[in-house]
Amino acid sequence: MDPNPKGHPTVVLASNFNASNDATILRKAMKGFGTDNAALISVLCHRSCDQRIEIAKAFKTEYGKDLIADIRSETSGNFENVLVSLLTPTIEFYCNELFRAMDGIGTDENVLIDVICTLNNQDMKEINERFQKKFSKTLESYLRGDTSGFMKRLMTSLSTGNRDESMKTDLSSAQQDASALKKSRQYQKLAGNTLENDIKREFSGDIEEALLAIVRYANNPAEFFARRLHKSMAGLGTNDRSLIRLCVLRCEIDMADIKDAFQRLYGKSLASFIKGDCSGNYKKSLLALCGEN
Repeated sequence: MDPNPKGHPTVVLASNFNASNDATILRKAMKGFGTDNAALISVLCHRSCDQRIEIAKAFKTEYGKDLIADIRSETSGNFENVLVSLLTPTIEFYCNELFRAMDGIGTDENVLIDVICTLNNQDMKEINERFQKKFSKTLESYLRGDTSGFMKRLMTSLSTGNRDESMKTDLSSAQQDASALKKSRQYQKLAGNTLENDIKREFSGDIEEALLAIVRYANNPAEFFARRLHKSMAGLGTNDRSLIRLCVLRCEIDMADIKDAFQRLYGKSLASFIKGDCSGNYKKSLLALCGEN
């Protein structure tokens, strides 16, 4: 399996793209009294990340203004967070999310799991480099200070970006690992049980969730992210940061596959959950990212 598998996105490169024209649309949408939120959504939620960055550059060149700053002044709440996230380069966005997850009192383990347990080595190394430049402290040092026990060992190990991505399996070594460490592609055949069930039996709390994330992501990335999206909206309240992060980051990779997995796992569409948990322009922007309008 590709360490960073590609699937079917819901946001793709816009055809006949013209950054200058889009910048003009956005400027008109925010100029004068009131804001044309529909225009903001029509542009920013239907362009690729690279195209959005080009639009921001054109906006600066032609109007001498920072697009993110204008967005912040004209929008608010979760809708603002969606648009600002869309205008943030991907590696920068990952760094911001990781920093926010560990800054201050408490740690948002959901972010650590969603990011560190799923990214490939190249992405992790780019994040490490950018994180240190931006925050004057290494990602590893933050992880060591904000996690403990097995969770600390797992997060710091994965964050180095040194996982074996060769996809070559030594059958003899795999059999030894299955017997001794209960970690192997041969595990279920030898042990007569699933690795997931044994993780649930042997671990609890954050380390259980992190280990399950690694196994589930390796087995089926779309189902893994469908579960994460469901978790962000299930029960009382909505974890808006997780919902925004997942929609923004997966829309250009495999959101169509995630939507199918969500329907299969929960018997309801992802769109129906978003409509039930979100409102206004926030809801419209997320639905657009999910290919619903």
